Order: sequence, then structure tokens, then C-alpha cells
Amino acid sequence: MAVSLAKGTITKVLSIVAVIGIVVALVVVAWPSQDKKYLTASFPRTVSLYEGSDVRILGVPVGKVESVRPSGTDVTVRMWYDAKYQVPADAQAVIISPAIVGDRFVQLTPVFKDGERPLADNAVLSVRSTSTPLELDEIYQSIDDLTVALGPDGANSKGSLTHLLDSTAANFAGQGEQFHQTIQNLGKFTGTLDDNKEELFGTAREIERFVNALARNDGTVRRFNDSLASAADLLKDERADLAAALHNLGIAMQAVESFVRENKDALSENIKGLTQVSKVLVKQRDALDEVLQVAPTALTNLFHTYNPATGTLDTRSNLGENLNALTTDPVRVICGILAASSKNSKPACDVLRKALPRTAPSTGAPSSAAAPAAQVAPVQVEHVDRSLAGILEVRR
Repeated sequence: MAVSLAKGTITKVLSIVAVIGIVVALVVVAWPSQDKKYLTASFPRTVSLYEGSDVRILGVPVGKVESVRPSGTDVTVRMWYDAKYQVPADAQAVIISPAIVGDRFVQLTPVFKDGERPLADNAVLSVRSTSTPLELDEIYQSIDDLTVALGPDGANSKGSLTHLLDSTAANFAGQGEQFHQTIQNLGKFTGTLDDNKEELFGTAREIERFVNALARNDGTVRRFNDSLASAADLLKDERADLAAALHNLGIAMQAVESFVRENKDALSENIKGLTQVSKVLVKQRDALDEVLQVAPTALTNLFHTYNPATGTLDTRSNLGENLNALTTDPVRVICGILAASSKNSKPACDVLRKALPRTAPSTGAPSSAAAPAAQVAPVQVEHVDRSLAGILEVRR
């Protein structure tokens, strides 16, 4: 009895599991796959496009057309494509005809690029975002319309087209080679423009910026044109005076030319001297800088030493100290005078120290035995530059 009950329980459990499995399978089949993205597009017509036609990107099949149904004056096509492929948000759906006869497919374009916003699932494209190929009967109809328009019932009803063709044939008679060369040159010209389209467009953009700048400153440009017109009117009113001034300027230039020609040697000598002066000034640039720095102080001291009552320069000579120094150490006094008047006084001072003994301040007696008389070396006297460093010309 227990075995029978256990078997019944197992049978019920298996039945329940089977029912749950069937329900899950139905849900999986009915539930839309997350590996697909759906798209609905409206076309003006869909010739040779059927349910099951391919949906492609760059010619590679990525999905299928799910349904094609008319909707008023348009045809609504629902399709899906693999979710691993991304389509830009501004995508277009184009029906492509690989052959005149045969099935067609839907091409999604353009290609998705990094950084773009992808097209959302269940997106809808209007007729403005779709395109269809031109049908063969429409091409034939266009050709027929053209021939009828140019035929005897159209533009050539009075022979106008015939006259045009005859005139063209007469004008181009014997000029076929030149016309062919013209077409070739035109092709080369268009090719050059195509090769340099970036530069051409850049030039056009710069011209556009310039024109926009003029437009933004329209008032300023107008004022400039008005000022230019006023200046032109002023010159027009004063043209007699301007002509007289130019005439006088011409006479003056002739006089200057005559003066330069007659005094060419003197002008050359003066210019040469001026060149020498400028060279000396450049050479003595440091000395001039020192003079300009010291001169104010020297002039101030000169102003303070001048005595207007007596018309003399008052100075403190210190005669007492100098006389005392002469009696005690005459060599130091003489060397001080030489140092003030000469930059190289050391040799002369050395000779004087050897020749003159120093007297003690208390007794007045010589501090050491008198040195034997020695021959005093001649003192070098600095040469006086009479040309003042080349400024003046010295003639001997």
C-alpha cells in the first residue's frame, strides 16, 4: 500500500514538472529575445520587398523583415536586426535593388561611429528617413516624356530643335579636336578642384568670415567710406594748392640737387668727420657715461665754492698741515701730488723714497743715514692728445 502511494506521489510530481517545463518553453518562445532590436520604417512603396527579406549593414545581413503592410499612402515595414550591431540615432533605411529582377533588401545607413548616440529599440523612421530605388518603368517614362517634349509635338514643332542641331553642327565643323581638348581641360580643372577641395572650402570659409566681419561692423565701414569720400572731396577742392605745393617741392628738390652737386666735396668731408665723431662717441661710451654721472656733483660743488662777493672760488688749502708734512715726510706729500696728477706715479715715488730720508718729528734729525746720491730715473709724462680722442683733426 505504501509503495502504491509513493508511486502515485512521484507520478503527480513528474506531471507538475512537465507542465511547468511546457509553460516555461512557451514563455521563452513568446517572450521577445533580448538579442534583437526592432525598427519600424515607413516607405512610399516597397516593390519586391517581402516578409523575410534581409536587413543589412554595409551589405552584410544583420536581420530580417518581419512584416510589410500598407498604411494609407505609405507602406509600414517592421524589421529586426542583431543587437550586437549598433545603428546611429540619425540612421536611414534604404531599399536596395541588387538586380532589375529579384528580391530587394533594406540597408541601414550610415555606419555607426564611436561617440555617436545609438538608435533606440523599437525606433520609428518616417518617410523623410527612408528611400526607395527608381523603378524601371519610371525611367522609361522619363525617357518617353523627354522624347515627346523634344519631338514634333513639343520643342521641335516649328523645327527649333532641328535648327539648333544644324547650327551646332555648322559651328563645330572642323573643331571637334579643339572641343575634345576643351572637355579634357575642363575635366582636369574639375579634378584639380576636387584634389584641393579642402583648401578651396577653407578659402571660402575665410571669405565668409571676412564678409561677416564687415557685416558686423557695417557702421564702422560706412563711416570709413564717408571719411574717405570727404578726404577725396577735400583733395578735389584743394587740388590747385596741392598742385602748387608739388610744383614748389619739385623746384626745391632741384635746388637741393644743385647744392649737393656743387658742394659734393665739402659734404663728403663733413660726413666723413661726422662719421669719425660718431665712432669716437661709440668708443668713449663708458667715459661719457661716467662724465654724465659725475658732472652733476662736480657742478654742484663748483656752485658752492664760488664766492660772488669776491668773484673767487673759496677752497680749504690746509697749509699748516701741508707745511708740517713737508718738514716731516716730504716724500709722502710729493707722492700724493703725483698720484693726483698721474695714474702711474709708483716708480717716481720709489725713487724719491730712496733719494730723500724721512725726518723724525721730535728732533728734526734724519731718521737714518743719508743715502748715497743716486741717479733719479726720468719721470714718464703722459702724452697730450690734441685731437681729443680723434674728434678734432690735427694738422702738423
